[in-house]
Amino acid sequence: MALKEQIKKELNESLKTGDQAKRLVLSTLMSAVKNKEVEKRTKISKEVSDTTELEKQSQLTDEEMIQTIASEIKKRKESVELFKQGNREELAQKEQAEMEILQAYMPEQLSEDKVREEVKSAIDSVGASGPQDMGKVIGQVMGKFKGQVDGGLVSKIAKELLS
Repeated sequence: MALKEQIKKELNESLKTGDQAKRLVLSTLMSAVKNKEVEKRTKISKEVSDTTELEKQSQLTDEEMIQTIASEIKKRKESVELFKQGNREELAQKEQAEMEILQAYMPEQLSEDKVREEVKSAIDSVGASGPQDMGKVIGQVMGKFKGQVDGGLVSKIAKELLS
């Protein structure tokens, strides 16, 4: 089952069971997905004139769905930080709970040790010699493990190893 279909199914289940938190998070996610599809449709509408084909091509792939979910998770992570800084613990906990619901739809995340190993491998692969090569290293690791690794962690480890 495609990721989008799974999310739609679980959204319907949350409506039936009365799980308000999950319903809200998944509804918000589906709105973000719809916006991405409209954006994609707008881009490809210049090349494709058949409406059936246009509709088909504008659907998000699972990889694009994962990017959208990751974006929603990132927003919540930032909100948690801001709420904690503002001593709004109840709001930080709400955002944290939403983030955990979204995490369930992401591929399994790599451990910090595995990320460190991959960054070292990327440094050797691109022949990185210092901080000026960080972009190449991060790009290679992020490209290889889309959705499975946090960019902040990759950046932190790359900076540490290249300094």
